[in-house]
Amino acid sequence: MKKKRGSSAEGKEKARPNPELIYALEQIEGERGISKDVLLEAIQAALISAYRRNFGSAQSVDVVVDRETGAIRVLAKRLVVEQPEDPRFEVSLTEARSLDPRFEVGDFLETEVTPADFGRIAAQTAKQVVVQRIREAERGIIFEEFASREGDIVTAVVQRHEQKAVVVDLGRVEAVLTQAEQMPNERYRHGERIKLYIVEVNRTPKGPEIKVSRTHPGLIKRLLEFEVPEIHDGIVEIRSIAREAGSRAKVAVWSRDPNVDPVGACVGTKGSRVQAVVSELRGEKIDIVRWDPSPETFVANALSPARVVAVTLEADHKVARVVVPDHQLSLAIGKEGQNARLAAKLTGWKIDIKSESQAAMERQALKAAMAAIEDQEFELELREEELAEPERVEEDKGEVFEPTS
Repeated sequence: MKKKRGSSAEGKEKARPNPELIYALEQIEGERGISKDVLLEAIQAALISAYRRNFGSAQSVDVVVDRETGAIRVLAKRLVVEQPEDPRFEVSLTEARSLDPRFEVGDFLETEVTPADFGRIAAQTAKQVVVQRIREAERGIIFEEFASREGDIVTAVVQRHEQKAVVVDLGRVEAVLTQAEQMPNERYRHGERIKLYIVEVNRTPKGPEIKVSRTHPGLIKRLLEFEVPEIHDGIVEIRSIAREAGSRAKVAVWSRDPNVDPVGACVGTKGSRVQAVVSELRGEKIDIVRWDPSPETFVANALSPARVVAVTLEADHKVARVVVPDHQLSLAIGKEGQNARLAAKLTGWKIDIKSESQAAMERQALKAAMAAIEDQEFELELREEELAEPERVEEDKGEVFEPTS
């Protein structure tokens, strides 16, 4: 449908230039990076709502903002028809052609209806729209900044406590450290600086929601990357991490360079490198173990500091049966099973630990059981032979030898 513009006779005020508006939008575009056209479209949409709200008009209207002068006009739109039923939305073809003979049925007649005091309302509305758009843009920038840092660590400042959660300041935005992501027995004081792992960043109407953690295994990985240049450079690789936050963790490392000891590189001179990570984690113990492509060797290494005598794998059930010296059984299992539990998480194998004496007793019991089974099988074989040849057995039992002449 064609759109024709009619007379502005119904207008209550001639559109006045507003160069300050255009200048302000250009400044925002240069400083904030928000397009002037985007802002103008948002302002026009907001002005339509403001007009209807303030003047109670049910008319179909458009608001036009001149891109050069900043002049604002409100235009009522009416459909050209043969016989109008509602003069607010329709105009007769005869009336339309009295303004412009080119009008046809189906065209729209636009009439300026800008109210006398609409300039004040327009200024307030434009300010609100600009402020809101700036906030949205800033939220978007912050979201992009932190979304790109998922899986990284940040230094935060403790702001306040909200029930059992802790609100921290990340610089341009706040985040909430929930109780589930706090290390047990760790206390956070106002103004204290702590390192946090960014688990996830979500976009919400109120701005980016950043999930942070002190218990995530990724925190140890990133801290080691900062402290160990070989990890940062890719020479040493962290293959897996098992952690019980606040208590103990195990880290499996591997070296791409056979001349570089991965465990020694992570531990550092006199334990300086790993100790820096331990200090950041408030004393959480960290075991650095060597990763190995052989599951038997890897399981044995993972049970460090205990010495392993033998490892037998049941691949179908993903079970590793481990034998350790008698005096190291408790060390291999650990306090409340922690060492064995962490080793299982680190390797991905279920670990069954026994001492040498326990293993020997089991072997003896197994041998005895096998011997008993063999005896039973032998007796069963004899029984089967007897049942298979009953006549021959009876004949042998009843035979009489007579003397020869």
